[in-house]
Amino acid sequence: GVEIPIHIWYDGYPTHTGENYVGRVDRVNPNSSYGQASLNVTSIRESDRGWYNCRVFFLNRSPAPQSSKNISGSWYHLDVHAPPRFTHTSDDVVYTKIGKNIILHCRAEGTPAPEIVWYKDSDPVQPSVTVSIVNEGTELRISQIKNEDIGDYTCIARNGEGKIHHVVKVLIAGSAVIITPPQNMTKVEGEKVLFPCEWRALPSNASVVWLRDQIPVRQISSLETRIETPADGNLIINPVKSDDSGFYECRVSNGIGGTQTAVAYLNVEYPAEVTYTPTVQYLPHRLAGVVRCYIMANPPIQFVMWTRDKHLLEPYEEEGFAVMNNGSLLIDRVKETHQGQYTCTPYNVHGTKGSSLQMQVIVKEPPKFDVTPEPMYQSKLGASLEIPCSAIAPNGTNSPLITWHRRDGKTLPRDRVRVVEGSLMIENVHESDFGEYECVASNEVATLVFTTKIYVEGAPPQAPYNVTGSASVFHVTLYWMP
Repeated sequence: GVEIPIHIWYDGYPTHTGENYVGRVDRVNPNSSYGQASLNVTSIRESDRGWYNCRVFFLNRSPAPQSSKNISGSWYHLDVHAPPRFTHTSDDVVYTKIGKNIILHCRAEGTPAPEIVWYKDSDPVQPSVTVSIVNEGTELRISQIKNEDIGDYTCIARNGEGKIHHVVKVLIAGSAVIITPPQNMTKVEGEKVLFPCEWRALPSNASVVWLRDQIPVRQISSLETRIETPADGNLIINPVKSDDSGFYECRVSNGIGGTQTAVAYLNVEYPAEVTYTPTVQYLPHRLAGVVRCYIMANPPIQFVMWTRDKHLLEPYEEEGFAVMNNGSLLIDRVKETHQGQYTCTPYNVHGTKGSSLQMQVIVKEPPKFDVTPEPMYQSKLGASLEIPCSAIAPNGTNSPLITWHRRDGKTLPRDRVRVVEGSLMIENVHESDFGEYECVASNEVATLVFTTKIYVEGAPPQAPYNVTGSASVFHVTLYWMP
């Protein structure tokens, strides 16, 4: 490359000094014993180490014969002594496991070249079958880590100009442990919730994830703007809402061992509220009827205040009226005078969120069966069986819908059972068809149920059905249907 002079002196002209040498180089005093062209360098730096070339040109003389000395000048080498400095070291903390291998690094430079030595705690490292110092001391290798290998390792780099050291802590890595798990708690809507999840881990770069009912809380849109998950692992919900109730799970992992989990239940209490108000409700004339109030409350309701036609209704003072456990109004025999505009207002220990809208309660004639099944039917295995059932409704109401169900809740087999114009049609009767069946007729006014039984001839013996009994001092009498 191009050689750039670091210092040029010519009598009668300004001196030129190289960029990195400004203020640090100058020609020595001509009267000194070092000679008129000698160079004085001050504030020596380690980067000043290297070869220096001095060339003298006499511009007022004829060129000298070309010789190697005239061309190359005089060469001098400057060796700068400097204390050690590290160029590469291992991290301050190294995590490992029993039985694993590790390499600790320690590289340094300086003039003279520094010597590197290793200490464990306060003693020099002693090479062994599993411990070795290689690459001129720049690497300490430990294989098949044992408990006694755990500790502080110090790398010392030293020369005649100074000494430096670097300490590496070798620690056994451990999986995360939850120290303070969340606990079940009850809060009132609007309060602040803080679920703790304090943990310890080596290394400590653990991740903490919170879930509600197995769904990460960050993926629940209703929580998005109300939660905080600070670095300490806690979960904060502020303010808490009624639908925040659920199981909250803290999961902690640092990639070593299994994920640690802790679960707690959050119970959010809130004032009783009406969740839905039907505009119209129908009551069946001369039958029992229910005016429904759709309520949510935690804790459960204490009472419900009812009004009819804007007057307070006292169910316990009205003949045939009662308030059900769910807050709805039960009338044991509906009369036309029970029509009107109703409202309900539920209360619990925290009060109420308000009343329902007005509900128009209309009394109408209920549907009625015009064809009912027989109380009992007998059929042979493999035969077909038809059980009639139909219902009618008075003018002004919808025709009733006919459905069939088994009283034991079992599903009717679709491949053999059909409902045709209200009648139950069973093909290829099986022994499993034995049991009680319900014909259900329903419309907007009422739901009616008629029950019948099916017995299957030739079927294997069945367990006793509809067992009842009576007892005296000396004997017990049992009754059942075969």
